[in-house]
Amino acid sequence: MRALLIHHDHLSIPGPVGERLTEHGWDLEERLIVPEDRHRAPGVDFQFPDPLAWDLIVPMGSPWSVNDELVASWVGPELAMLGKAHAAGVPILGICFGGQALAAALGGTVERAPRPEMGWVEVETDDPSLVGPGPWFQFHYDRWTLPPGAVEIARSAVSSQAFVIGRSLGLQFHPEITAAELESWLVNGGAAHMRAEGIDPDAVLADVRRTEAAAAARTHTLVDAFLTRVATV
Repeated sequence: MRALLIHHDHLSIPGPVGERLTEHGWDLEERLIVPEDRHRAPGVDFQFPDPLAWDLIVPMGSPWSVNDELVASWVGPELAMLGKAHAAGVPILGICFGGQALAAALGGTVERAPRPEMGWVEVETDDPSLVGPGPWFQFHYDRWTLPPGAVEIARSAVSSQAFVIGRSLGLQFHPEITAAELESWLVNGGAAHMRAEGIDPDAVLADVRRTEAAAAARTHTLVDAFLTRVATV
């Protein structure tokens, strides 16, 4: 079983999502779109592989928006790739930007949320055995509108948080978060974004460190449910 993990930037790592897939016997291949030396000029040319060569596609998060002109050179091809994968029945697990990209690829839209969500947020869920109430880690300014045929599974006061469509699952939150990953985000501009919203990044990081094991366990349960209840349909 082959899974393609799409890293939009060098700061997005698979964390306990990749860990759990590996434990289930998945062979992970990771592709990086924007290398570290192009982080401030992310309009790179990137050739996406044929998604039909994979048994699972996992597009990860991103510091950019699906609608950002800075990354238009590769967002369009990525949406086309995700659309092709979905049409062929290849499961997709879209995480934050990846969930928004999945929605956009299948006929939904991505728009600015009324306010950003940052830190731990509990969600209202219609199917807690698939997507539990969390709390789940959030760090986003945008939100999706559902594509035709999608079933919303969870939501917060700000945005839709999870949807299922065919064999694919879109997530607005970051189940892959670890203290090391968050620390890298904060050092590379995330701390300033949090402070601008009146949030103490040091307190958030300390909380992620304190709850890391419990958060990983929730993520493992989510990945298990995705594989058994969605990806195998």
